[in-house]
Amino acid sequence: MSADQADGLRQWASSAPPNEAGCPRHVAEMLCELAVAGPSAPIARPPSPAVTRASSPVTLMVVGLPDGSPRQARRVGALIDYWAAQGRRWVGDPAAWQVVPVGVTSPHLALLAAQQPRWALWVEGDAEAFRRAWRVLIRLAERPGPRRLLAVHPPGISRHGLLDNLQQAAAAYLGIELVVLA
Repeated sequence: MSADQADGLRQWASSAPPNEAGCPRHVAEMLCELAVAGPSAPIARPPSPAVTRASSPVTLMVVGLPDGSPRQARRVGALIDYWAAQGRRWVGDPAAWQVVPVGVTSPHLALLAAQQPRWALWVEGDAEAFRRAWRVLIRLAERPGPRRLLAVHPPGISRHGLLDNLQQAAAAYLGIELVVLA
């Protein structure tokens, strides 16, 4: 990102009301952090086999949260805590994870997709979950958004059925890889 782009993002974030142009304040703040950090910042490097370390933050961009709020992002944080408690070593230190909700209609989706390597799709466990998640995936496919996402969902959802169907449909019809860990 050029210095002019970074300056422009900082000015926009400091002057725009929270909901102007459909971009929540937390997304604007993340864009400013990215602009200041530059392309060689630790949060912008490609993922490695050892995803987390206690000293290095891990940013996870999440689409599909019910209202895209930081309050909803805590649900993803609780899932990361759950995975760590289940012995999933790749999680590392759950406190090192920074969950950033992003709307699929954000005008900054393409920039974030280019800058951030770790993306997730929130999938609820209710009867309408497939329909909502599928709509989010379609919107991602229509835009220059991420093409590889981790399926995050409340604990207890079986891989068979909902998650398998989403994974197969995303790959076959949209060219999106949905990684399912259930």
